[in-house]
Amino acid sequence: MDLVRTSPPGEAASHDSGAADGTANGKEHFEVLDGLRGTAAMLVVLFHIQGITVNWEGAKVFLHHAPLAVDFFFALSGFVIAYAYDDRWNRLTTGRFLALRLIRLQPMVIIGVLLGFVSYLVDPFAGTAQSASWGALLLALVMSLLVLPAWGLPNRFGDTHPLNGPCWSLFQEYIGNLAYAFVLRHLPSWSLAALAAVGAIMLTMCGLHFGSLDLGSGWDHWWAAPLRLCYPFLIGLWLYRVRGRLPRIRLGLLFLSAVLIVAIACPILPEVGGIKLNGIYEAACVIVLFPLIIVTGSHSNAGQRMNRLCKVSGRISYPLYVTHFPFLYIWMNFVANEQPTQAQSGTALVPFLVLVAWLSLIWWDEPIRARLRSWLDRKARRSDIDQSRPSHSAEIAPSPAAS
Repeated sequence: MDLVRTSPPGEAASHDSGAADGTANGKEHFEVLDGLRGTAAMLVVLFHIQGITVNWEGAKVFLHHAPLAVDFFFALSGFVIAYAYDDRWNRLTTGRFLALRLIRLQPMVIIGVLLGFVSYLVDPFAGTAQSASWGALLLALVMSLLVLPAWGLPNRFGDTHPLNGPCWSLFQEYIGNLAYAFVLRHLPSWSLAALAAVGAIMLTMCGLHFGSLDLGSGWDHWWAAPLRLCYPFLIGLWLYRVRGRLPRIRLGLLFLSAVLIVAIACPILPEVGGIKLNGIYEAACVIVLFPLIIVTGSHSNAGQRMNRLCKVSGRISYPLYVTHFPFLYIWMNFVANEQPTQAQSGTALVPFLVLVAWLSLIWWDEPIRARLRSWLDRKARRSDIDQSRPSHSAEIAPSPAAS
């Protein structure tokens, strides 16, 4: 199993702050979706740690379908972006929307890439496996800071984003945001549903052909990345548009997290009669189960006891997703070269990675975003003031001919 193919959500991120932005504008807050975002991010981290530790031996790997967290993040991102921005375009320019999304996503991209760059240079267990030229390293650094694919580096599995694997899904997140800003926001709900149906067919075909949707992070299947974005992002947009017409099922964070965990932990299914059942199962999770979880979570209340957990989980999910991989590169080389004992299972990495994510959030991401949002708001206010002032030509006395 390829190590780096599991990097979501992004942001998936999705891993999106649209909800927080919307709450600042007086909208309801989807606490359970925040909590589910954290659950999915933690499943990805646990999958990577445990998979590396057992050298990806299939029978020993838990959470086999954790790569699907990427698709879950894409669907969450579509839902939250529609929630935060669909009704604001009468007072929101495309430029401001893109600036807001850049402010939301890019600070953590930068810290994640820089951590990946440092881990590539100072990894004490890599030996000569990571002997890339400075030119190749600097090119990868520049491209990665721009969230653009870069040519592979030694010991990075042919990833499209070799300094921090999860950035492949953030590149797709930016594509989804651009598509929303210029095209998708203008489309009626039925058009979104039709496009999502096409995406579902393509996703199912990929599952049937490859037996897995764990595609898109490497140059061998780079073309699958936008296919994985297409259906979940579109269905997320559509779900928010029609949410009021859907059944209001309320199940809560713990139940929905349990459903997500069981789906992710299901064993790899075999090929029967030439049909790759595992691919069908993964496509069904993305096409049917994840949208059901999201719409149910949007109608659910966390409750007073769980509300704080949901908020913390939502806040840390994106930093955890973006910052964990540079340290796991080092853990991978340690496992490969030092043959750790059973006691050295990588379990201790979990609190360490959570701490790194939290510090990145409160010392880097949130302060930078607050300053950039403040600057953007000041710029918008100055623009509004300038537009409200009478023009210079209006202050000039009328010409004699006009008298």
